Amino acid sequence: MAEIEVPSYFLCPITLQTMKDPVTIATGITYDRESIEKWMFVKKNNTCPVTKQILLDTETTPNITLRRLIQSWCTLHASDEIRRLPTPKAPVTKTELLKLLDDAKSAQTQIQSLRKLKSVASLNQTNQRCLESVGAPEFLASLIVTKPSNHVVRKSCDEALSLLYTLHLSETSLKSVAKEELIESLTTVMQSGSYESRVYAIMLLKSILEVADPTQLINLKPEFFIEITQILNDQITNKASKAALKVLISVLPWGRNRIKAGEAGAVPVLIDLLLDSCSDKRACEMMLIVLDFICQCAEGRSELLKHGAGLAIVSKKILRISKIASERAVRILHSVCKFSGTPAVLQEMLQIGVVAKLCLVVQVDCGLKTKERAKEMLKLNAKAWRNSPCIPNNLFS
Repeated sequence: MAEIEVPSYFLCPITLQTMKDPVTIATGITYDRESIEKWMFVKKNNTCPVTKQILLDTETTPNITLRRLIQSWCTLHASDEIRRLPTPKAPVTKTELLKLLDDAKSAQTQIQSLRKLKSVASLNQTNQRCLESVGAPEFLASLIVTKPSNHVVRKSCDEALSLLYTLHLSETSLKSVAKEELIESLTTVMQSGSYESRVYAIMLLKSILEVADPTQLINLKPEFFIEITQILNDQITNKASKAALKVLISVLPWGRNRIKAGEAGAVPVLIDLLLDSCSDKRACEMMLIVLDFICQCAEGRSELLKHGAGLAIVSKKILRISKIASERAVRILHSVCKFSGTPAVLQEMLQIGVVAKLCLVVQVDCGLKTKERAKEMLKLNAKAWRNSPCIPNNLFS
């Protein structure tokens, strides 16, 4: 069969893929709906890809003429096994969405209406942004905050949580719902909700805490850290585990959160996860970042040293995962040496090969700061480690 050349005006200027649903934006350029919505809402660009003009208005208008032209071309080449593109479903109007939202406020039609709204939101990002504009995020957050008194109310809460996550809220909407009561309610869902609801809760928390006010991050309750640690321990999904790690990375620089995380049992859980055959490079890096934060407090270092494999697994990750992982692992060992380096701890580091690994770090290219920290540890503990055959003589001098 001869190769059919697709006319250039059938291609989306962003992806060079055939347009399925051509729409025109404020600058007059036509794009495929899915591609331009991803450009504007997922990648958060505020310019026209072709003209580079700032987009003050993100509304799109269906280019019906071009869509019919594409469909006619597909019909004309049907003998070449080219299928006619179906006519896309039009975005839902604000009036229709407001009607569904009103129905969702009635106890009798609430669950059914929430499911319809989720179906509408999953069609395209235009519908998602339209739902934001009519106040859906605040309404859904109010349902999640409601204390579940029976099975029906709990089901409505689960549906609202699922829909709120599906909306992939903009930063403005996230800030509008990022209230203390919602964070506490999501913590409760992580404690007693279904596996699916717990995943939605941790994913939503990740997004909310990225834009939350610092005062909210400082005042997080111990229960919050207990449930985040439990999400990590349960390993529900890889996506949920990574979200939990990102949540911890967001909150641990603030206040007494490191102590709270240590008391919640995060350290032994992270060590056990690192002990498993972790092939996910980014997950390993994030685990070491979290451990580094927690080990900056005495409680965290104590938990690390209490675990029989704590020092060994941290040392093992050096020069095996990435520069980021090596840097964080060396930082953890540096904190232990500097603030918790008792004779027994230093002797253990010598016996399990930590000292040999630090000597290797000094000799290879793994980042200047990492190398300097390793040198500092070797010099600081030269007397305790002088029996190690690994340490170069120039360090002793």
